[in-house]
Amino acid sequence: MANRTGTYIGFDGLGKANPTESDFRYYSTMQAWSAGKNIDFRFVNSHDKTAAVRDSSLRSTLESRIRERLSASKNCIVILSGDTRKSGSMLSYEIEKAVDLYKIPLICVYVGYETINQPKELSNRWPNALTTRINNGTAKAIHVPFKKEILLTAINQFSVNNSIPSGALVTYTKEAQERMNSK
Repeated sequence: MANRTGTYIGFDGLGKANPTESDFRYYSTMQAWSAGKNIDFRFVNSHDKTAAVRDSSLRSTLESRIRERLSASKNCIVILSGDTRKSGSMLSYEIEKAVDLYKIPLICVYVGYETINQPKELSNRWPNALTTRINNGTAKAIHVPFKKEILLTAINQFSVNNSIPSGALVTYTKEAQERMNSK
């Protein structure tokens, strides 16, 4: 197996040609955080390790590239917004492969929240593939808000090379989240 140093980032493109109209904008925000000279947010982006693909690429090409990227990933961020679809996006395939094939811990990231204390209450944002894996216990996941410090902490803490969340509905304590948000 390849050296697993990357962080895979999955999101729902919502079938939009304009990336600003989809969850791609949150992925772009993470790229900007990582590129910022005055921001301490560094991670190895698995998407940068292979040739680029477009949403218009053949599904077989997309799936092959996803598997290639996941096989080199230590963890998988799943961006969840109010627009994330239950099915019909590549995000479901990404979650299936990350959990079932590569046994990668998930970092479920919720847009629009300061803290995440009861992830089940946000299950309306979960694609069916995530719901199934949380309910059957195969997903090892931490649930965090889309906040830079908390997200970076989770990226650095949870990986196939380090510590894996103890279950499917793990969160940081409310106090820890508030402390990280204040940085």
